Formats: sequence, structure tokens, C-alpha cells
Amino acid sequence: MTDWRMDITDALADFCKVAQLAGVPLELAQLDVEFLAAPHAPPHSLPQGKMAIYGFWGLDKWLKIGMVGAKSQARYTSQHYNAGSALSTLAASLAGDPDMVGVADFDVAAPGAWIKSHCNRVNILLPSTFGRELLALLEAFLRVRINPRYER
Repeated sequence: MTDWRMDITDALADFCKVAQLAGVPLELAQLDVEFLAAPHAPPHSLPQGKMAIYGFWGLDKWLKIGMVGAKSQARYTSQHYNAGSALSTLAASLAGDPDMVGVADFDVAAPGAWIKSHCNRVNILLPSTFGRELLALLEAFLRVRINPRYER
């Protein structure tokens, strides 16, 4: 069984090397990493002056990795829990996945409840002063590194 926390911790240490190779002096201590084990409550807000990468782990695999800029409160706090709230949400991906039929406690009409009760979530916060390019690089790095199910 994979340790979802270690996946992220190891990847972030390696990403700091990638950032430095790209000319960005990023240190691990500049990242605020929040591990929310299932059952979890979605964050209430994206802290001011921060941007984030978030990820969901469930069914013994990474399901989704995404990013939000400093002005994307809804994307960070609620959209992934509601299938009809936006394009490319975890809730919509799960609701449309035929493999979810028969998964314990999963209700296609309310995937958010299953996400909160059965998925772990990680939030990786970094100062928005680093810029959206570094955020996009981190998202791409994590998608390649951990290969989430709904990012193919």
C-alpha cells in the first residue's frame, strides 16, 4: 500500500531541486503542506497571498491533482465536491466513472459526501509572489510523478 503522505513529501523535496534548476530559489520550508486524512472537511478559504496545489487520494491511489491561483476560492474550497459546479471536478469524474458503481457508500447523485468521508486531501500552499508559472510547473511535476487517475 502506498503512503500518500510520503508520496507528496518526497515529491516536494525533489521539486525544490527542479525549481532551483529553473532558477527559482524555492526551499521546502516555504511550502505549507496540509494533510487532511479521511474523513476530512474541505478548507474554508484559500489564505490571502497564497496559491495552492491540492490533491485527492482514495481507493488506494491518487485521484486528482489541481492548482488554484490566489483568486480561486471556489475551486479550492467547494467545486471538487459538487459534480455540476465546474468543468473537470473530482465529483464529476467519479460520478461519470463506471468503476464507481458498487463502491461502498458511493452515491452518484452526491459524490461530495463520499469524497469527504473516503478520500484524503493534501493542500500545498505557497506564496503567490512565486508566480503562476512555478505553480503550473509544480502541478505538472506532481501529475507526472504520481499519475492521478483522473488526469489522463
